[in-house]
Amino acid sequence: MARPAVGIYSAMPMLPITLALSDAIIWSIVAVVGLFLLILVFAIGSFLNLYIQAFSSGARVGLLEMVMMRLRKVDVRLIVLSRIRAVKSGLDVPTNALESHYLSGGRVPNVITALIAAQKAGIELTWNTATAIDLAGRDIVEAVNTSVNPKVIDCPGASAARATIDAVAKDGIQLKAKARVTVRTNIRRLVGGATEETIIARVGEGIVSTIGSAQSHKAVLENPDTISKTVMAKGLDAGTAFEILSIDIADVDVGDNIGAILQAAQAEADKKRFQAEAEKRRALAIALEQENKASIEENKAKLVLAEAEVPLAIAEAFRGGRLGVMDYYRMKNVLADTAMRESIATDTGGKS
Repeated sequence: MARPAVGIYSAMPMLPITLALSDAIIWSIVAVVGLFLLILVFAIGSFLNLYIQAFSSGARVGLLEMVMMRLRKVDVRLIVLSRIRAVKSGLDVPTNALESHYLSGGRVPNVITALIAAQKAGIELTWNTATAIDLAGRDIVEAVNTSVNPKVIDCPGASAARATIDAVAKDGIQLKAKARVTVRTNIRRLVGGATEETIIARVGEGIVSTIGSAQSHKAVLENPDTISKTVMAKGLDAGTAFEILSIDIADVDVGDNIGAILQAAQAEADKKRFQAEAEKRRALAIALEQENKASIEENKAKLVLAEAEVPLAIAEAFRGGRLGVMDYYRMKNVLADTAMRESIATDTGGKS
């Protein structure tokens, strides 16, 4: 019986140590759980106001959804308020769609504003179309507003190099025109459609073509609306993000007489060409004169050479008996008589 007593007394000191370890573990677990609950309460508390606001508006967004959005670095307040605006306007846009567009770099409030404005104006605009326009970099709100309230585009634009569109009629008179184009945004062609610059360029081209085909500038001044009708008939809004409602000619001024200027320039060019040709002919005449002079001198030299052979021929005739002395003297007399006659003729001509 002594041994069991010894065993009981030896185990009794270990019991308080075991109880102390159990209490420490329990308190650690309680502390961890309390800290987790505190963090959870703090996290839920930060979203509680938005949750109540969404719930009371009929646009319910779960607390867990808000926590997950915060973990995904999404602006929870922006998403919740955008959903509330959509639901209150009769648009059921899911929270996932709003979050996806936000993560894609889109402007969620702009898209919601555009959808609401389109719905109120009776314009057909879907969520996918609106987000695609927004992600393309276009201002979807301005596009919807322009669809409701058409805008006026000045042609040429304010940033253009010239303040007017200049064209020349068939009679050579220059006309300077200004136009105003009233357009409305075409939502269906907004993605991938040409911008205002294309509209301005096409309208300017149409004005130049219409004025250029006119027989007289007076006809254009009398009926400037012919320009608008002709340009409108060409369908210039094809492939653009706009629908042209009207083209109005704001002003038409008479410019320079381009035909006369061109004729004067042509006459000046012809004059220079004729002067060049005359100078060429003069140079050729001078060269020909110099050639003739050289030919005359050459012939004179040949004559001198021929005259130098005459005495030799006479001497040869004497030696051969073909010429007598009396024949030689008669020849000399004839030469002397000819020289005297030429001298008398020259003196008589000089006196007269």
